[in-house]
Amino acid sequence: MMNLKNKKVLVFGLGILGGGVATTNWLLSKGAKVTVTDLKNAKDLAPSLKKIKGPVKLALGGHEDKDIKGNDIIVVNPDVSFRNPYIKLAKKLGKQVENEATLFYKNFEGPKIGVTGTRGKTTTVNWAAHFLGVPAIGNSDVNPYLKMLDQEFAIAVTELPSYLLELFSEAPNIVVITNIYRDHLNRYESFSDYAMTKANIFRRQTAKDHLILNYDDDWTESFLKESPKAQIFFTSKEELPKEANGIFWAGDSLYYQLGSKKQKVLDIKQFLKRWGEHGVYNLMAASLAAHLSGLSWSKISGQIETLPQIPFRLETVYKDKRIEIVNDTAATSPEGGIAAIKKFASPSCILLAGGTDKELDFEEWARVAKRYLKKENIFLLEGSATDKMLRSLRGVKVSESFEGLIKAATAKALTYESSVLLFSPASKSFEKFKNEYDRGEQFNKLIKKWTKPLKKRTK
Repeated sequence: MMNLKNKKVLVFGLGILGGGVATTNWLLSKGAKVTVTDLKNAKDLAPSLKKIKGPVKLALGGHEDKDIKGNDIIVVNPDVSFRNPYIKLAKKLGKQVENEATLFYKNFEGPKIGVTGTRGKTTTVNWAAHFLGVPAIGNSDVNPYLKMLDQEFAIAVTELPSYLLELFSEAPNIVVITNIYRDHLNRYESFSDYAMTKANIFRRQTAKDHLILNYDDDWTESFLKESPKAQIFFTSKEELPKEANGIFWAGDSLYYQLGSKKQKVLDIKQFLKRWGEHGVYNLMAASLAAHLSGLSWSKISGQIETLPQIPFRLETVYKDKRIEIVNDTAATSPEGGIAAIKKFASPSCILLAGGTDKELDFEEWARVAKRYLKKENIFLLEGSATDKMLRSLRGVKVSESFEGLIKAATAKALTYESSVLLFSPASKSFEKFKNEYDRGEQFNKLIKKWTKPLKKRTK
């Protein structure tokens, strides 16, 4: 446990989304002497400043070297890159540099599971936590890291995006890397730079720890070349080689292989009907992490039927005889959008997509959209990512109005006897929304508005 009493701590980036406030208040509760710095001024940060519960020193409207030099610990907001010159200065001066995840890991004394990857990490975290009967930590604003330190639970199941791993020097007892796809290239120097940032999650594990890798993923070989010290287990949609330990999918079952011996452990026939093939990797990773934590396969099997639907991830938010409306706002990359299109593809599927670019390639996304959907059923919201989409997908409807786009897409969906209205942006959301969760919440509010007449009709 860290002793923060009377320590001089600089919160580098307060922000307006709540994370900086939660960190500041936690530090104050531990007796730290807190300074807050941000590029924004006091007027812009007023909503956040009102929520701070205690005396803090403010250094707003920009950053200065003296604030780095004058504090013992620098706590970095997730939006701040580890390549920021002030963070580099802090490192050079030998300052202790932390973020909310590293603070949690240093102050939670029980065993920890850490999950990262491009896609599926939130679902994997929530499902592993479900099996183990504990909260899922680090998922949006639901269970933020430092708030969870005030609660008691036997094991911490944590979500670790790449931005939290940039400063990571901890060692989860069990690590899961779900997969690696091109993402966040506006933050990293290259695809390799992004992928190897993920590797920080296992670099300090020891031989008593476990590392779960996706055997089918292209980057797994690169991770193995880093010579991880932990015991390695794999997930795969194909039967594993005899020398590999892990879990794989065959038919309607999952098989666990250990020391060249394999056994059928989970029947997933009903799971497949509800969640589809795209959920199998998440189930394999979550169940394997839970089993390596000490849970029997029989107990895991008994909980598959009650796996939770994760908000904003292929979440059905409205359904009647004519239309099903799916909110997949958490699909912030082309690969996420592709998975959603393939799941719901039909001549009557209506797609809403588009948003902010992260220096990603949308050619494959456009190819899949053209193959599986009618062009007249694709609706795009204006944005820098949308501009890229339109290079390979011309002639589709584009709007600057989110509400107008939803209204038009809903009307189109109702021209069919049965349809799916799929909101899967395949991109970020910063040009029009605070983040993807704000985008998802606004979508749900507008859907509630436009489906009121439908509910009256179906009564």
